[in-house]
Amino acid sequence: MHILLTGGTGLIGRQLCRQWLSQGHSLTVWSRSPEKVAKLCGSQVRGIAHLEDIGEAPVDAVINLAGAPIADRLWTHRRKTLLWDSRIRLSETLLLWLESREHQPSVLISGSAVGWYGDGGERELTEDSPPVSEDFASRLCIAWEETAQRAEALGMRVVLVRTGLVLSAEGGFLSRLLLPFKAALGGPIGNGRQWMSWIHIEDQIALIDFLLHENNARGPYNACAPTPVRNREFAKTLAAVLHRPAFMPMPAFALKLGLGELSLLLLGGQRATPARLLAAGFTFRFTELRAALDDLSSRL
Repeated sequence: MHILLTGGTGLIGRQLCRQWLSQGHSLTVWSRSPEKVAKLCGSQVRGIAHLEDIGEAPVDAVINLAGAPIADRLWTHRRKTLLWDSRIRLSETLLLWLESREHQPSVLISGSAVGWYGDGGERELTEDSPPVSEDFASRLCIAWEETAQRAEALGMRVVLVRTGLVLSAEGGFLSRLLLPFKAALGGPIGNGRQWMSWIHIEDQIALIDFLLHENNARGPYNACAPTPVRNREFAKTLAAVLHRPAFMPMPAFALKLGLGELSLLLLGGQRATPARLLAAGFTFRFTELRAALDDLSSRL
């Protein structure tokens, strides 16, 4: 199978490349820095700067994960524009290219996030739940998914992966917490009651591979473990794994003052559950937070 990836040099993309190379697939990564693709993704992976560089080579599947990190910087007007363009505008460019091809891939798997629901409060959120509130992150995900779904008109099977907080020793959300927690400065955020939907990186890779090969899979899937936890429990568990205390709460007012609108990502949350994945027969390896963090602890 020839698989085209966007966002292939990111945390999830790199792991997918390793997985699919081991299965014997042919991989192409569309990247702003194609010269770095082989080093980051594997020497057998081809990096391209322009979609036209693929030529007439058949593409069997497209994995669209590109997007600037949402929590790395304050949400200024300029940053919001970049976040929007790196997801929606890039997806629109991808769709135009697909429309121009004589033979379409059979499937498009497109990234999204549980932030699609907005701040869900105490509600349990399955894929059938509507958005609860529409903050910027929610509107971004809604537009991202709506753009990807246009590929259905081309006869493609479209899968939307609403990812939770990915736990990995190679970067991402967890890496940002290590310094304060290792320095014994970690603790709950705000009142600590907000829900956190998390997933171990191995399960994230496994479920995308599962959805790629599951011919009946289409539409949205919550990519998170079946057992979301409250922020206070997450902080306590991470601190225990690192053998540190967790008694330094981050007051909500300080976050709002320092981060502005971005603070909504930390003070809100989603109690999302992977109802459709479980119904489809996918089996999670890590369903408990402590087991997931213990597995990563030696590499943190």
